[in-house]
Formats: sequence, C-alpha cells, structure tokens
Amino acid sequence: MENENPDRHDLGPSPPRAPPGADDIRAQLARMFNSDEFPQVGRSVSFLVYVTEEALAGRSDRIKGYNIAVEVFKRPEGFTQDDPVVRIEAGRLRRALERYYLVAGQDDPVTIDIPKGGYAPSFTWKAPAGAESIENEVASAEEPPRRLAWKYFMPVAIGAAVGLSVVIIGLTVSSYLTVQTKSSPAIGGPTLVIVPFVNFGNGPQAALYATGLTEELLTALPRFKEIKVFGRETSKSLSPDTETARIRDELGARFLLKGAVRVAGNAVRVTARLLDTDTDEILWSQTYDDQIQTRDMFAIQSDVANKVATAIAQPYGIIAQAIVAKPPPNDMGSYRCTLPFYAYRAELSPVRHAEVRECLESVIDRFPTFATAWAMLSIIYLDQDRFKFNPRNDGSSPIDLSLHAARRAVQLDPGNARAQQALMTGLFFTQKVPEALRVGEQALKTTPNDTELLGEFGTRVAMSGDWQRGAELLDQAIALNPGGGGYYHGTRALAAYMLHDDQTAVREIRQADLQKFPLFHSVAAVIYVDAGMMDDARREANLFHEMRPDFIRNIVAELKSRNIQPDDRARMISDIRKAGLPAEDEVRSTMLVPTDGAVAVWPR
Repeated sequence: MENENPDRHDLGPSPPRAPPGADDIRAQLARMFNSDEFPQVGRSVSFLVYVTEEALAGRSDRIKGYNIAVEVFKRPEGFTQDDPVVRIEAGRLRRALERYYLVAGQDDPVTIDIPKGGYAPSFTWKAPAGAESIENEVASAEEPPRRLAWKYFMPVAIGAAVGLSVVIIGLTVSSYLTVQTKSSPAIGGPTLVIVPFVNFGNGPQAALYATGLTEELLTALPRFKEIKVFGRETSKSLSPDTETARIRDELGARFLLKGAVRVAGNAVRVTARLLDTDTDEILWSQTYDDQIQTRDMFAIQSDVANKVATAIAQPYGIIAQAIVAKPPPNDMGSYRCTLPFYAYRAELSPVRHAEVRECLESVIDRFPTFATAWAMLSIIYLDQDRFKFNPRNDGSSPIDLSLHAARRAVQLDPGNARAQQALMTGLFFTQKVPEALRVGEQALKTTPNDTELLGEFGTRVAMSGDWQRGAELLDQAIALNPGGGGYYHGTRALAAYMLHDDQTAVREIRQADLQKFPLFHSVAAVIYVDAGMMDDARREANLFHEMRPDFIRNIVAELKSRNIQPDDRARMISDIRKAGLPAEDEVRSTMLVPTDGAVAVWPR
C-alpha cells in the first residue's frame, strides 16, 4: 500500500504560484472597464491605465505624483505639489477598486490595488491555484514526454496570446475611454468635506467613538444624491483643525463639516458644525447627548450620524438653503435645475412647473446619464397630468413619459432615492398600488432619512386607505424636516381629516399655506367643514372653484384615479357639497357623462 501511486509522493509541496503576467493584468483591466460597477465618469480609468502600463514596463520608480499630474491630468510643467489633484483622484480610485471587488469582481482571478503610501499598483491572484490545478500537475507528471513538449511549446503559445490580448484590450480600453469622454461629462453640485471629529474624552473608548462617528458620517451623507462628499482618504488626510480656506482653495469644496466627541463616564456629547468655506460662516450647529449605559455605542454613532446627515444634506436642508441664498458663481448646467425643482415642490405653482420642466429637459439632452434629473423630470411629467399644469398638445401621454423617465432613472442609478420615489409615484398613478408600495418600502430601507421620499411614501400609503400609518410616516418627515415643503403639512392635514382629528387637520392645513396651488383650497374647504368653520370653508371652496372651475364635474373619477377608497370618496364629496360646490355623489355621477377633462384633487 505504501508504494501505491509513488509519483504523488515524489511531487512534494506545490511551488508558489507565479504572480499574474502582463496578459492576465490587461485582461483584468478590460474586465473591470466593461463593468457597470466601475466609475463611468472622471479620470479613474486613465489613472489606472497609466500606472498599470508604467508598472508593466518596469518603470514603477516613475510612478510619482508629479508625473501622474503632468501625464494624466495634463498639469503644466510648473505644477507644484500644493495641487492635491493626484492625491484626491488616487483616493477615488482606491474606493472604486474596493467597491468593484466587493460587488462585480468577487470572482475575478486577479486583484489590482493601489496601496496607500504611493501610487504604484500591486497585482495578485485572488486566491491560490485550486485542487483542480494540482490534480492537473499530478496527471501531467505521469506523462513526461507530453510535459517536455509543452515546456518548449508554452513560450510560443503565451507569446501569441499576449500579443492578441494586448491588441484586443488596447482597443477595448481605447473605445471605453472614448465613450466615457463623450457621453458622461462631470455633473456639478455642492461639495462637502468631513474632517475627523475631535476626541475630547479620555481613554481608548472615546477615541474609538470619534473615529467611528466620522466613518458613519462618511457612509450616511453620500446617500443623499444631491450633494457630493469627498471620500475617506481625503477625510483622513486632514486634521480636525483644518482651515476652511484650505478646503476651499485646495479641494474646491463649498462646505466643511467638523465636530467633537466628549465621553465622560457613561455620558456622550457630540457637537457638529457646518461651515461655508466661502465666508467661514457657521451655517448650522447642533449638540447631541446620550448615555452609553442605556444604549449601545454603535447604535448611538449611527443615530447621531443619521440625524446630522438628514439635517444638512436632505433636499430642504441646510446646504440646500445656503445654495438658494447664494448660488455658486460657476454653477454647472446640470445642477442648476435641481434646486428650482425643490422650490417648485414647495410652492406647486404652474409657472415654476413650466420653468423646471424646460430646464430638466435640456439637462437630460446634454447629460443623458444623470439619474437624478430623469427622476425629477418624471415627477414633473406626472404633475403635468395630475395637476393639469402646462398641458402640451403634441399627443404625448404625460403618465407614459413619467413612468419611462422613472424607469430610466432607476436603471441608471438603482440606489437613487429620487429615482425610487419617481417610480413609486408613477406606479401608484397607473393603478399598480401594491407594486408602488413595495418600491416605496424598499427605497425607505435604503435611505430612511430622505424626507422627500419619506413624505411621498407616507402620502401614497395614506391615500391608498391606511391613513393612520400614512400620518405616522408624514409626522416623521415633518419632524426630520420642519422647514420642508408645504405639501407635507397639506397631506398630513388630509390624513388628520380622514382620522377625524379636527384640531390637527386645521393646524396642519394652515401650516401648509400653498396659496398658489388650487387643490390646497379644496382640502382646506373640507377640513373647515368638518371643524364647523363654515365661513372659512365657503371662502376656500370659492377660491378653489375660481381657480379650477372644471374640477367638480369629474370629482368621482378623479378620486378613483388617485386610489381613494369608496367610503373616503363619499365623505369628501359630501363635505365639498356642504362647502357650497355642486358636487354629484357617486351614485348620481355614474348616470352622467363627463363633458370635460379631469382635474386633480389634492395632494396627488
């Protein structure tokens, strides 16, 4: 038995696997560049190709910041190391590589990395050769003549394969770079830098908390697609006392987030401040207190990070307010439509609707891969139908356009909160209510602190018949964003009306105060009827009828199209009639033929 299969015993330990060759590395580059998970914009591709080819050519000693700046980023020969472009782009490239190998590249054979401390790449096999390779070596050891022949043939075969791979990969990379340059220009928008939070506590626990909170913020803030956040490498390279002038001049960022953590015994205090780097002004400051003995430290970190991110980065948050007050002088064409979109949502007027629709349509013509613009345009098209804002006579269906734009946005960026919001709303108004609510639930799990999404989802839930849960979701949106759009309060007022909470309904409708939005007045009328405020009810009903005289004829169809349940429809129609408008009840309306187009009812 001990002499059985002697060749296997003679092999001994398998020799170390040779590192990846040039053809393996170039094949890996092509695999990455053709993946949707690798960056579609910026200089990451050019950066990676340059350092890889330099390394393969044996010139790793030339891979320095100066050479990269001149040869990749086309800086002039007088470039100085004060320009942080290479350091910043290297950080972005490292994050892109990390994400790629976590998602699309899990099973790729070769790992390409840019180790910190330099810019020269490393190339390694993802895993050592498997059992199958060992078995093949054993089998080939039993056939020495064939193995000897292969030994001489292999260099020729590899040489031919390398030559062919270089040609194919060169064409692939060249084509890829050309496509990206033409179709994916950079998108503008407000930029934010987070410096490490200062540790004012004692002991390792306080230091760990400060570091962990910074990491949580670097995770929470990028979820808000309307802002851009410099990544971990940039953050870690800065000191907590970094001046705003340096952030402005070297990184070109408009906003700086800094703060401090103090841990004393079981008490934790976090202070956070947002600064405008143009003026050195403190735009926002907040203190958060908690107790380690009652809550896990990691839960506290996550909670504080989410509160900070929501306060400063949400659609109506501190950054948005600062931009509206002082638009950047070189505002990019694509970004110039996003803030007017939110201003329109806060006002809901036909004039702003027309302006934003025109702006967003021009943006997607120039930036066809800008997911947020597609999502916003989807909502604008939907408003064209549900509010009858600025109808067109070109034969197009606003609902179809809305759903198409929403699906396009989700295709471009599946995690985009605005894209998910648009898809949810479009599905809701094409009577696909269960599917719409599923999309909303999933989107809320991904971005639970986006108040625009939270408010819209609460509205959809409420109008589909679950007024109690809808009210709770809307309360969350209002609590997170008390200065948000008036339609939050308007929808919450409608939910309170349906729940027979007159006091809350009256308070919320007054806070909504959407005087330019006709349907605001219809909801105000029924709320005031229910509260016994008949003079106010008749006034609001008359204003509504003056602004939208064709609404009443089609009230039943309109309420049905918005998925309002039968009992709720009957109640609203009854109260509209009490306010003085000649609305037909549901039974009688089925015997009448509509004579005009439909008009939406709040809040759609």
